[in-house]
Amino acid sequence: MRAILALEDGTVFEGKSFAALGERTGEVVFNTSMTGYQEILTDPSYQGQMVTMTYPLIGNYGVNEADSESSHPHLEGFIVKECSRSFSNWRAEKSLPDFLREHKIIGIEGIDTRALTRHIRLTGAMKGIISTQGMDKGRLV
Repeated sequence: MRAILALEDGTVFEGKSFAALGERTGEVVFNTSMTGYQEILTDPSYQGQMVTMTYPLIGNYGVNEADSESSHPHLEGFIVKECSRSFSNWRAEKSLPDFLREHKIIGIEGIDTRALTRHIRLTGAMKGIISTQGMDKGRLV
């Protein structure tokens, strides 16, 4: 399903949903880690934020309860270049998309996360919205 990330300055990124559907808003931030996405998702310091991962492939080692920082995700949305639906880790209990859907977290993939990160670095922190409900960019900005 198509999804849109619209920033408060009017910048729009189009991609695809890979997790829960709907609309969520929050401060758009980024993380440059190559691993540790589950810890990021469940870290309370990301409360109310939408986290952009700059590493291009996220989700390839799945999710397991032992690696969580808390009992549930705290972020509003997860933004990646590409989300792996399959995973390869003997400790994994489920896929990243299944984990996000279970916790009703919106995820968007297929956007240039490095360009988004550069934009945030140059223009400063800003709020954004991820939506799978209609593609009217004007309504979202």
